[in-house]
Amino acid sequence: MLGPGKVDLLERIQQFGSIAAAGRSMSMSYKRAWSLVEEMNRAFKTPLVDSSRGGAKGGGASLTEAGEEVLVNYRKLEEIMAEAGAARISSIRAMLRDIPEGK
Repeated sequence: MLGPGKVDLLERIQQFGSIAAAGRSMSMSYKRAWSLVEEMNRAFKTPLVDSSRGGAKGGGASLTEAGEEVLVNYRKLEEIMAEAGAARISSIRAMLRDIPEGK
């Protein structure tokens, strides 16, 4: 129901105010971005994203209060896991081959 990609999408919807723009910034089609938003909205007790259709005034999207709370909590969990797992992450990194930057 929620993972790094969906959380990145939520963050970008918050940033751009648009599902289409958020999807484009992730090299994702509007259809895929909208599908992920629908999945998240159905999975939670209250929707995470509120959207309005385009038209003369244009459409838009924003995170609901629940969406903002989920985003903050997920990012905090990432911080906690990175701190708690730092030694294990270092151990795994040490086992990797050297990879050129940007790969």
